[in-house]
Amino acid sequence: MTTYGPTVADVVGRTLADLGVGHVFGVVGSGNFAMTNALRAGGVPFTAARHEGGAAMMADGYSRMSSRVGVVSLHQGCGLTNAMTGIAEAAKSRTPMIVLTADSPAAALRSNFRVDQESMVTSVGAVSERVYSAQTVVADVTRAYRTAETQRRTVVLNVAIDVAASAASVKGPINAVFEAPRARPNAEAVAQLVDAIRASKRPVFVAGRGGRGAGPEISALAEASGALLATSAVAHGLFVDDEYALGISGGFSSPTSAELIADADLIVGWGCALNMWTMRHGKLIGSETTVVQVDDDVDAIGAHRPATIGVIGDCALTAQDVLSELGQSDVSRYRTAEVVVRIAKDSRWQHVPIDDISTTDRIDPRALTIALDEILPADRVVSIDSGNFMGYPATHLSVPDEYGFCFTQAFQSIGLGLGTAIGAAVAQPQRLPVLGTGDGGFLMSIADLETAVRIGLPLVVIVYNDAAYGAEVHHFTDADHATVTFPDTDIAAIAEGFGARGVTVRTLDDLDGVRQWVDEFRSTGSARPLIIDAKIADDGGSWWLAEAFAGH
Repeated sequence: MTTYGPTVADVVGRTLADLGVGHVFGVVGSGNFAMTNALRAGGVPFTAARHEGGAAMMADGYSRMSSRVGVVSLHQGCGLTNAMTGIAEAAKSRTPMIVLTADSPAAALRSNFRVDQESMVTSVGAVSERVYSAQTVVADVTRAYRTAETQRRTVVLNVAIDVAASAASVKGPINAVFEAPRARPNAEAVAQLVDAIRASKRPVFVAGRGGRGAGPEISALAEASGALLATSAVAHGLFVDDEYALGISGGFSSPTSAELIADADLIVGWGCALNMWTMRHGKLIGSETTVVQVDDDVDAIGAHRPATIGVIGDCALTAQDVLSELGQSDVSRYRTAEVVVRIAKDSRWQHVPIDDISTTDRIDPRALTIALDEILPADRVVSIDSGNFMGYPATHLSVPDEYGFCFTQAFQSIGLGLGTAIGAAVAQPQRLPVLGTGDGGFLMSIADLETAVRIGLPLVVIVYNDAAYGAEVHHFTDADHATVTFPDTDIAAIAEGFGARGVTVRTLDDLDGVRQWVDEFRSTGSARPLIIDAKIADDGGSWWLAEAFAGH
């Protein structure tokens, strides 16, 4: 047995390490110094970020792409407030991660660092927990970890600095294995879904975040049901090799995929909210379409639109039970020869012809992304920032599977992409990390480009540079745009100053610099980050953006 101590801070870090957290990211100050070092002493790798907001997104991206609980370590007060936007994104996305933050002593009413941390984090949907004393420290930390792991929640573990400094001695290691309970659907709900499938002629299954762990089971049921397959954006890649897969449902759907989904007479959402983004404000659901939601969270059923049938249960177990009841069917339903030809021919955006709007100094963002999809290695993990540009990398960059696409849009904040991409890269070190971002979001988060350079990350950043906050330009079409447009910025030169490789792209010929970087990466397995400053032509507003703003 090992003795953990001599302080509560030491016990906090070593207990989290024993419980199995995968990686810690953070900005270290006096309040979280000892706890961070205790995590490191327990064998948890640490990545120092340059901004707490970036650190929070690194932990979020890591947790999403690794299936392990990530940690962000923060100083009290200002360290936590700096990270709040990233914490809000993680909480709204139900990312299972731990925010380990110092806190001001209860008696320090005049402390410069004092804020109401518990109220602040619960206001964005995170769970607030606390280490109360040396006597309860193991139980407190274990409770926080258990909540994150089994309830898929972002948990903020507050540790007041006077409590952290108090003497503690605990025998370790701490052994505990937590597994989220998996709810089996009741027989009546299974029978209702079986009847709905049998009555259907054109079923479509749409898997969301809650269905990411049930891909094989959903695919098997879809084959027996004659159903086409699609995903929400966050589950993109789940059915990538299936010839009946339509890709992303919603604003990112190709015209063919959108038409096939809209023609369905049965839509089954597997751990999918079927919200305005995934269903195009309801445009992809016909007036006579039967809507089924399968989810292990009862509050999710009908949260965004009425469900004809609600099935409470784990997606994998539900798919297995429905398949057992349904049996193999000789009815092809939606899986006809005509449909499979349509899907193969033009359901992917790469197959949709474009009217190239490139000029001599501005490149069509679609042509750019299609070319990069061919140049960059296929074994990649793609992360997406928020903004007018985001449809291009989301639709025109292929991904290998559901762990090759990290989509953080629950809070719809720009500037989260760089941290996300770094965290996703740490989670998937065997893959090339690729980030799609706008000039506004990238400049907002650029401090952590130094992090990517320092840790030797072969990160490709595609900056869709329109010298504007493009979403606002295209939304407020007839307004004065002086507040949302900027002089052209030489982002490639800025990147070089950070120690990255910068390439300015105005035409397809300028992509030779990208090819050279890829050759170096393939030959050595490493390279400094590549920042592609793509000066993009104005497309008049992205098609997906028009869909998004339709509801505003």
